[in-house]
Amino acid sequence: MRSLIVSNGKLLVGLDRFAQVRDLYFPHVGLEEHVYGTLRHRIGVYADGAISWLSDDPRWKISIDCEEDALVGDTTAVNEALGVELTFHDLVYNEKPIFLRRITVTNLADRARDLKLYLGHEFQISRSEAASTAYFDPARNALIHYRGQRAFLVAGESDGAPFSDYAVGLLRYGGKEGTFRDAEDGSLSKNAIEHGPVDSVIGFYGTYEAGAKRVVRYWLAAGESIESACALQDYLLKKTPEHLLKTASDYWRAWVNRYAWSFYGLGKAEQALFKKSLLLVRAHVDDGGGIIASADSDPLQHGKDTYAYVWPRDASYAALALDRAGDGNIVERFFDFANAVITNDGYFMHKYLPDRSLGSSWHPWIRGGTPQLPIQEDETALVIYALAAHYRHSRDLEFIENLDNSLMEKAADFMVEYRDATTKLPKPSYDLWEERHGVSTFTAAAVYGALDAAAELAHTLGKTEHTRRYRAAADEVKEGILEHLYDGTSGLFVKLLDPANNATDLTVDIAGAYGVFAFGVLPPEDPRLSRAFEESARRLSVQGGIGRYERDAYYAAVEGVANPWFVTTLWNAEYLIAKAKRDEDLEPVRGIFAWVAAHASPSGVLSEQLSAADGTQVSVAPLMWSHAAYVNAVLSYLDKLEELGICPACNPAP
Repeated sequence: MRSLIVSNGKLLVGLDRFAQVRDLYFPHVGLEEHVYGTLRHRIGVYADGAISWLSDDPRWKISIDCEEDALVGDTTAVNEALGVELTFHDLVYNEKPIFLRRITVTNLADRARDLKLYLGHEFQISRSEAASTAYFDPARNALIHYRGQRAFLVAGESDGAPFSDYAVGLLRYGGKEGTFRDAEDGSLSKNAIEHGPVDSVIGFYGTYEAGAKRVVRYWLAAGESIESACALQDYLLKKTPEHLLKTASDYWRAWVNRYAWSFYGLGKAEQALFKKSLLLVRAHVDDGGGIIASADSDPLQHGKDTYAYVWPRDASYAALALDRAGDGNIVERFFDFANAVITNDGYFMHKYLPDRSLGSSWHPWIRGGTPQLPIQEDETALVIYALAAHYRHSRDLEFIENLDNSLMEKAADFMVEYRDATTKLPKPSYDLWEERHGVSTFTAAAVYGALDAAAELAHTLGKTEHTRRYRAAADEVKEGILEHLYDGTSGLFVKLLDPANNATDLTVDIAGAYGVFAFGVLPPEDPRLSRAFEESARRLSVQGGIGRYERDAYYAAVEGVANPWFVTTLWNAEYLIAKAKRDEDLEPVRGIFAWVAAHASPSGVLSEQLSAADGTQVSVAPLMWSHAAYVNAVLSYLDKLEELGICPACNPAP
């Protein structure tokens, strides 16, 4: 789990609960992880003859927060026994790939003494342990780590002077644990170069009077060559670190406050989480248009894959949130990405890397001896659904027309054809949760919503025959859902039809009712939908939230009990908002928002799910989809306030 993410679309840095760098992606958000697994950029203080590392000394009390109005970290670390306080102001400069830290060191003791701040760097550049080099550049007063076309320059200054000490060495190789051990006697070796699996440490030394403080300005510049990394430091020194810190903070503050939302009825914590969520969604957007699910690489420690992929589903929900918040320019980058990766046959694969190459997958091309498409069709549907929403927000007809043949029609034609001739429902694919193969209610509903959206776009472009074809197919899918995916006996929507085995799975899954609601298969007041949604929510309620489906075993904390997810809990909020007729009907919604804010980390980070046992965050954090779901739900709430005449201008975004 990460306590903070800072990013600019090219360089992304993830900090853990000890304020250590634990993820560093460059030159794409989510691709080429140079600090991962158990690697870390350590932080330590040497005082009174002993070293204290923040991650190893439990006496440090660390509080990590994120500015409400900026993608900037504010961290305080206090060690009363040691008599030292550190405060960190962390960000990635918005214009260039430079990670900046302003660290204030305070002597809490009632006497003067020497204090030494150590900052370590453990890289495996491009996830390779071999052939890396680190060296001290005396001309630039910097340490440079490089391998091939990747270079990372680290340096800093205090009181106008560069760092006081340095060392480069071997990391976990040849009997060496790491160069950080060199700092434990309060003096570094000044070893100037090493190659192989290498790490480095720099030190800032000073004499502090009682109660005195000093400011250390530290930076890490990422380049595709040593020359480009050095050029970034030249730029930084010319502009000054303080200038970059201020202008980047100002940029993010202006970005998140472009519209004066009125958060009627919401507390300060819920309002702050909205802005932090919007910023965290933005932090996961690569300059090339890919929007990754999570930058948290912790799953690597357990031998698993990461979440640093572009799932078209997750990315589409992010696009919906960003569009509704008024940032259509970023959303258009995602649709350009989608236009580039869609297959010639008109569907999206499981997931992609931010450089637009195909991501890893566990969906096979053959099942039970029968060839199949290894897809989740809801992902294809959601991109088209989000594209139509983008047009409604932007009214950018030229942009839509440019994507009409290559993206919209290609995907819509696929969805029209990829259906069962008898039921008219989509053919089997993997479900929303990426686990089961068959015909799920959510996927069928998403296809209905996408075909309806495609008809809307075709009509806008004056394509009468396409409009008719997509509308007719959408109507057939809707009829198929109500005939084959609704169980009148239980009053629930089917989790999955498995035509290959002639089986029907009636496990309660909130995604079915949500899909029918969200994509407009039935209106919220329809008694079938009301019964299905409310019964699903009741049966899946745990720890104040809502699980995905009965007996969900993914990260299960209590056997047979589904962990609550932020996304599914916020789906319930969306449904309650849609049904609300007066202000008091929205009180449960405000309660859900308060619950989400109460379970966020102090910096506003939302994980994928919570433990059913104790309500603590589990799985990856932050999960971008959780934050997009919160933004979407709050904006739906503001729109409902306007609709009811309670707050005429709650949501000023277009």
